Amino acid sequence: VQLQASGGGLVQAGGSLRLSCALSGGTFSRYTVGWFRQAPGMGREFVAAIHHIGGHSYYVDSVKGRFTISRDNAKNTAYLQMNSLKPEDTAVYYCAADASLILSTVRATTNYDYWGKGTLVTVSS
Repeated sequence: VQLQASGGGLVQAGGSLRLSCALSGGTFSRYTVGWFRQAPGMGREFVAAIHHIGGHSYYVDSVKGRFTISRDNAKNTAYLQMNSLKPEDTAVYYCAADASLILSTVRATTNYDYWGKGTLVTVSS
């Protein structure tokens, strides 16, 4: 399984970006997809996840109401729509996937088997 994240860039505060995560080498509909981010000098933190059963989504409190995670199984792609971006959202964003996560475990980085290379999001003030 391989993941390819894209869509990062430079945006002003208050702006929007949409990240994409394309999965290949596996049956996308069987995978829970998570988005994580890592700011300079910081650890990798959970941002959002969408479970493969029922499409239930989960968010870290700091992005609730601003970010939306979604998936298109026909396109083998998950998305992270990011609105009302803030300078503190600046980070490298990573997508990850796993086929065996239960609902209570989607927030932990260690629970994901597959990771894509990150895409940089920079929000200027």
